[in-house]
Amino acid sequence: MPLSNIIPANYDNLFAQKIDVLRERLAPFCDGSEHWTTVASSPEAYRLRAEFRMWHEGDALNYVMFRPGEPRDPIAITHFPVASQAIQALMPRLLAALQDNPALRRKLFQIEFLNTLKGDMLVTLIYHRPLETDWEIEAETLSTNLAVNIVGRSRRQKIVIGADHVEECLQVDGEQFYFRQYEQSFTQPNGEVNQAMIAWARRAAADIGGDLLELYCGNGNFTLPLAACFDRVLATEVAKSSIAAAKHNADVNQVNNVTLVRLSAEEVSQALEGVRQFRRLRDVSLEDFNFSTVFVDPPRAGLDEHSETMVTRYDNILYVSCNPETQCDNLKTICKTHKIVRIAAFDQFPYTDHLECGLLLARRD
Repeated sequence: MPLSNIIPANYDNLFAQKIDVLRERLAPFCDGSEHWTTVASSPEAYRLRAEFRMWHEGDALNYVMFRPGEPRDPIAITHFPVASQAIQALMPRLLAALQDNPALRRKLFQIEFLNTLKGDMLVTLIYHRPLETDWEIEAETLSTNLAVNIVGRSRRQKIVIGADHVEECLQVDGEQFYFRQYEQSFTQPNGEVNQAMIAWARRAAADIGGDLLELYCGNGNFTLPLAACFDRVLATEVAKSSIAAAKHNADVNQVNNVTLVRLSAEEVSQALEGVRQFRRLRDVSLEDFNFSTVFVDPPRAGLDEHSETMVTRYDNILYVSCNPETQCDNLKTICKTHKIVRIAAFDQFPYTDHLECGLLLARRD
């Protein structure tokens, strides 16, 4: 996203244009009876994650970004208005601390910021060299002076100063949900819009009942708030760190009707069909679940062909997508058996073409 695109005065028009594109994309699958919801973002200071390459030129050290296709032409970033206020405030302080510190600066390649609405901050410093004792001593001082957690990374090395995670508190319909978010694991970047997404999903699922099957559950971002809408939940995720976070988050939030299993979407399908048995399911009786609903929040590539067919077995499908184009490809199959009931558009990524789309589909009579 070029920084020249970030013009808050233009935001409302840009969001309206994205909604028009989404309506056009979904038109072949709609009959006009769908309930629409649109959620705009704050036009500035909305990103809780940011990452920058570091550019060394003589004594100068700068955060930089690159235009697509121009990896040798860095653009120095002196102001990043889409980042949270906390990240914006930290960036110059961190840069000044690194500038004249050889132990922290030498062969520093990339910096990643992870912030939360709750106020936690973690900085990852990535290097093209081994990290030794002098680095750790200086990083301890830096962590204390800036009041942030620090993770140092290089090849086959990870050194944690403080913690390798942050703690988040999300407000959803007057309730608070607490989440541990690990460094370099997926989290929703726009915290305020994320709260609106969860609230929409809960309203969509409010009167369904039965049991819920969730694929791609991540750290439990949707899982835990949705659990109150269902008798039981089976939630799956392939990433080890995300499953570990989800289990911790379920305990912290005292959610007791969720079973979390580390399986890919394809493996879930194989287990439900009885094609394969998994040791990771040895304590789970799939036959005891009465799934009324499946919830999916897949990567940008959308659902693979097998998962696309699998979700149509369930009466209700909650489908949140960060790529409405691949979502619509999936709808060509899904809408043969299901009808769109609710549609929601969430602007997670202002000033870009990206838009998050939530759908509730119910089986056709």
